[in-house]
Amino acid sequence: MKVRFRAAAGLAVLAMAVAACGGGGGAKSGQPNAEQSQQAQKQMSETPAISINPVGYDQVKDGGTVTLAVGQWPTQWNPNHVDGNQRDTAFMLDTVLPIMMLSDEKAEWKPNPDFLTDVKLDTSSGKQVVTYTINDKATWSNGEPITYKDIESMWKANNGSNKKFKPASTDGWDRVESITKGASDKVAIMTFSKNYPEWQGMLSRSPMLIPASATATPEAYEKDYLQKIPVTAGPFKVEKIDEATKTLTVVRDDKWWGKKAKLDKVIFRTIETPAASVNAFANGELDAVEIPPGSPADLKRAKEVPNVDIRKALSPNWRHITVNNATAFLKDKSVRQAVAYAINRDVITQSDLKDMDWPLQTLGNHVFMNNHKSYADNSGELGKYNLEKAKQLLDAAGWKQEGEYRKKDGKEFALSFVVPAGVPYAKTEGELTQAMLKEAGIKLTIRPVPDDKFFTDFIIKGDFDLVPFSWIGTPLPLGSLPQIYKTGSESNFPKGSDPALDAAIDEVTGEMDPAKAAAKANEIDKMIWDMVHTIPLYQRPDIQATKKTLANFGAPGYRFNKWEEIGFTG
Repeated sequence: MKVRFRAAAGLAVLAMAVAACGGGGGAKSGQPNAEQSQQAQKQMSETPAISINPVGYDQVKDGGTVTLAVGQWPTQWNPNHVDGNQRDTAFMLDTVLPIMMLSDEKAEWKPNPDFLTDVKLDTSSGKQVVTYTINDKATWSNGEPITYKDIESMWKANNGSNKKFKPASTDGWDRVESITKGASDKVAIMTFSKNYPEWQGMLSRSPMLIPASATATPEAYEKDYLQKIPVTAGPFKVEKIDEATKTLTVVRDDKWWGKKAKLDKVIFRTIETPAASVNAFANGELDAVEIPPGSPADLKRAKEVPNVDIRKALSPNWRHITVNNATAFLKDKSVRQAVAYAINRDVITQSDLKDMDWPLQTLGNHVFMNNHKSYADNSGELGKYNLEKAKQLLDAAGWKQEGEYRKKDGKEFALSFVVPAGVPYAKTEGELTQAMLKEAGIKLTIRPVPDDKFFTDFIIKGDFDLVPFSWIGTPLPLGSLPQIYKTGSESNFPKGSDPALDAAIDEVTGEMDPAKAAAKANEIDKMIWDMVHTIPLYQRPDIQATKKTLANFGAPGYRFNKWEEIGFTG
């Protein structure tokens, strides 16, 4: 199962596994030696950037059905809404809604010609101006043309000026001062009040364009796509949303003006655990299945399926523990730092990734992945397990050891570790963290909650102390900074707040020089480590088991799926 929160550059995902993670070790064990670190780096360098069995459009046969699994069945299908900003939701909506800008495996952008015939960036006036020319054929399924009005309405809903709207992120949109009509309704002129170098992601997968009528008012934003997908524009259209079986079926849209989709139909079935998904794949019920971290038994089972192809690639995705900055126990930064020192990240990483054919390499950055050219390990001392330092900070904060656990003013230091009930490897992460924190005198209770309520009722509402999940990135890493870490963002789940950090984020997200932006981002990363907003664990595996004959699908890395090209070779 996966849950993602889509936004300008960051998506949140909860990946589930049925089998408990192998390995583990105590809090003091698991530190990688130099040889292990070198081996992990070598393995990282050998992992490809994309693995999808690329086949030319003309070589893919016409027809057929692809059946895939998702782990989380949505209620909110508005992909821009904080409640609809889930990875599985976006995965399904990719088949039926506009993706106007495309990224390839090198994270290079170009307009999707099915929706945009031209895009121009102009800064000659001193302001950043982007002009989008919309394909004359681009039309919503209700017969209405796609025009600048759809983009204008989306801007007004997502820019944060009206607090009644609930966008997953305002990033980029809050820097736009106007969207106006160009030479025709098919030309949108977007003028920025402040520079925004990652503008390519604003009309892409994160967020995703929906009709102006669905973003015109907070009520429409909330309800028009609630438990339904009323209007589409893509190579496929909705045939059926089955709430009873939690299944979405999309079929080829004969009104599609682009390349005809090779497949007749795509079926998305909700299957809540990877083990059940792998079983379905082994039984021939699915054509592909994702193998998340912490599930070596599932990987082994998938490898044994006849005519299977295991596809894996490096993706901008990472697992972490989010630390609530607003709870009574953790509002003191020095206490949060003590918690960070008391957690051995290497042990958790090795537990989750053992026997997964993936580099056992801990992540030292909140912005750039291990294989990114701008990556630097900024974790410093806080990224290293240091039990004595943790105890010293807790003592200084007034939390004194009294028996098994620490107390202050008669109150026991007790935290909760919220996990979805159906995710054994998240539970294993909790058990390891529980043992580590106990050595520091901190009581940690593992709190299982319903899988389908994990984000909406707990993470989004801030009802947790510590919580593990995964951020799913995009080719535009800087966009995650305001989304995840800036004060007041809907996706700043731990409610971290630092005016200096906010100012630094505003500055970096306006820096047009890539080298300077990367340097500034790494300085910001050090600030995020210091505030203990999020504790990075590792770059998350992207491993897909597919039928060998399935073409143009698998582990795409930075590349976006082109659903009209996906199909079978035999």
